[in-house]
Amino acid sequence: QVQLVESGGGLVQAGGSLRLSCAASGRTFSTYGMGWFRQAPGKEREIVAAISRSGGIVSYVDSVKGRFTISRDNAKSTVYLQMNSLKPEDTAVYYCAATLRTFIGTYAYTRGDEYDYWGQGTQVTVSS
Repeated sequence: QVQLVESGGGLVQAGGSLRLSCAASGRTFSTYGMGWFRQAPGKEREIVAAISRSGGIVSYVDSVKGRFTISRDNAKSTVYLQMNSLKPEDTAVYYCAATLRTFIGTYAYTRGDEYDYWGQGTQVTVSS
């Protein structure tokens, strides 16, 4: 139904910024809620941020609140993750994911098994 391709990862010094992009194929991007996940070596995949299909519900993991911003441009079928004040502990492979589930009230889905489609990931490395 949808193919996701991440870009924008790379090497950055602590305190720097990166903007990740996730481009979706097809003509139905606005029907999906979107999430950004990350996975560091030896650790489980964790939610970073999520945004509802209309952008009305936005959620972040506590460790990135105030530093990261998720946004989407449905006209461009793209979701973004602006990452500021990066820390070495942010180093991970970052994945975008799409869900057909409707975000309920102020709740955004945060579990990997709640998402239907995944990108291949983009590496983010933050040096100290």
